[in-house]
Amino acid sequence: MKNSIKLKGRLKKYLQTSVYLGILLVIVNLGIYLIDYRAGLVLTCFVIFYFVVVLSLLLYNKPVIMNELISFATQYGQIQRKLLRDLDLPHALLDDEGKIIWTNAAFEKTVHKSRGYRKSITSLFPTITKEKLPGEADEVEFSVSFEDSDYVAKLKKISLRDMEEGSDIIEVEDYEGYLIALYLFDETALKIALQEVDDQSLAVGLIYLDNYDEALESVEEVRRSLLIALIDRKVNKYIAGLDGICKKIEKDKFLVILRKKAIAYLQEYRFDLLEDVKTVNIGNEMAVTISIGVGLNGLTYAQNYEFSRNAIDLALGRGGDQAVVKTPNNTIYYGGKSQQVEKNTRVKARVKAHALKEIISGKDKVIVMGHRNADVDSFGAAVGVARIAHTLERKVHIVVNNVTTSLQPMVEMFKNNPEYDDDLIINSQQAIEMVGNNAVLVVVDVNKPSITDCPEMLRLCKSIVVFDHHRQGTEVIENATLSYVEAYASSTCEMVSEILQYIGDNIKITSTEADCLYSGIMIDTNNFMTKTGVRTFEAAAFLRRSGADVTRVRKLFREDAADYKAKADAVSQAEIYRNAYAISICTGDDVLNPTVAGAQAANELLNIKGVKASFILTEYQNQIYVSARSIDEVNVQIIMERLGGGGHMNIAGCQMEDRSLAEGIGIIKHTLDTMIENGEI
Repeated sequence: MKNSIKLKGRLKKYLQTSVYLGILLVIVNLGIYLIDYRAGLVLTCFVIFYFVVVLSLLLYNKPVIMNELISFATQYGQIQRKLLRDLDLPHALLDDEGKIIWTNAAFEKTVHKSRGYRKSITSLFPTITKEKLPGEADEVEFSVSFEDSDYVAKLKKISLRDMEEGSDIIEVEDYEGYLIALYLFDETALKIALQEVDDQSLAVGLIYLDNYDEALESVEEVRRSLLIALIDRKVNKYIAGLDGICKKIEKDKFLVILRKKAIAYLQEYRFDLLEDVKTVNIGNEMAVTISIGVGLNGLTYAQNYEFSRNAIDLALGRGGDQAVVKTPNNTIYYGGKSQQVEKNTRVKARVKAHALKEIISGKDKVIVMGHRNADVDSFGAAVGVARIAHTLERKVHIVVNNVTTSLQPMVEMFKNNPEYDDDLIINSQQAIEMVGNNAVLVVVDVNKPSITDCPEMLRLCKSIVVFDHHRQGTEVIENATLSYVEAYASSTCEMVSEILQYIGDNIKITSTEADCLYSGIMIDTNNFMTKTGVRTFEAAAFLRRSGADVTRVRKLFREDAADYKAKADAVSQAEIYRNAYAISICTGDDVLNPTVAGAQAANELLNIKGVKASFILTEYQNQIYVSARSIDEVNVQIIMERLGGGGHMNIAGCQMEDRSLAEGIGIIKHTLDTMIENGEI
């Protein structure tokens, strides 16, 4: 076998060099014969001796050299295999199906498997599926985890075509087989270091005392400084315990600088500072509540501060007593379990009324718009704004696309009424055609752009005014010229009624308009039973003086027999889930507006002892409408926000698409279970 092996390349040429020199010597010898015969004979003898020695050495050394080369190659292959076997980098060979066919010691140590492990790589790394193996791409890489370690897995195709083409055993025709080389690069230490750096990044927070003035007024004057000192100490001590900096920037405002790791701690314990501050009590009748806004993951400190300002605005707009964490991609809410305290002063209402008067006076046309499927509060508030526009001698239109059964009696009072223009109530298409460069859009009873009656109007109108009493969410109407959003107000009609009193002395409200505004307050407060405060009754008294008739209003909202039966059926079929949550469905096929019946049924269920919250599901226009209600123990707003909806702490709702009623009930139960386990409700 050794004799059949031939050398080639540079080594062969090197060994044949002596033969080539001998040939050159023969040529030189012939030349010397021409010069001197005797010298040529001497050189001939030397050439013969030279060839004998060289050929003898070649014949003798060739087997020795071949033995050495074969031995070296064998030892070199063994060394390579040993080096690969003992390589510190975890390495394995897979077939094209992902099955392990060879592993080195480092790989076996990493995955805690013996040398003969031959199962699929997916059994060790579930994320490395067959679809992720190199196919069209010759090389892929992605992150994987094993136990407590993180790796970057690099997979590379090794084609077998060239190897098998020289084989006498396997046919080469159309053979496209390949192996996969897998390398694992440990990035655990790197990720820990990056996480540590990320944890040390700074976050900016703002802490506002929600009811600072009201709390001070509830305690005697000599003890007020002590109450302030205790609150300051509570906040400063808590922030200091998180290795943060807390600086009081105003009498009721704090600027907080924390590490991101501290924010993670606060989120884990759901911002328990919100509850800790309420324990400060030195005889004050009203517990102090705070709102927290945190800005996180911004590109700069300035951006984090801007995030914190947006977050605190959201927290206050949603009623206070809660924390909001805002990042570039997300907004997370915590707390919000208590009602916002009603402000006794009307200064804000007077300021907003003056600002509204200035805006409308500078415009040619006023367009008033509420939310989709307008309700009594939305329409009543729109009527109030229309009265302001009429008083200021401006053309006004109210956008209503879908007149529901409950709204029909009120709309009829304005149609064919000589006191009002025929185009007072228009649809969204007419509004788009009428809008001009000098028009103002007044949005009432909604602050979420996507659920307004005509979202396109928000883009067409440069001047926008927002009046709403719903808690703000992540999606808000931006760039509003005037925004008056008060979560403590019972209804938008209450807010508009207050503004009407400050527009001017010459304003006169008709009895029809007073009835509409009074109806909005009555419906949203469930006949003055929920969310009513001093200002609610003052607004109702103003409307009564302006000509609102309780009897007329009551007649407007008498129910049909079918509606009453549907509501009664929903109440009778209610399931009391977890001994506290009433869940039912409203299936009134004969009811023109089943969503209203469902909302009324949800209110009725709160009269059952032990029920903390009620949820009524109604199938209407190929969607599932959910009406959620509570009295004081559960914040149904945050429950509905989980399902893409929103509302108030006690009145909220959402819509579900592509779901059956049974699936909707299952989703609500799962959401309740999750939030109860996490301590969110």
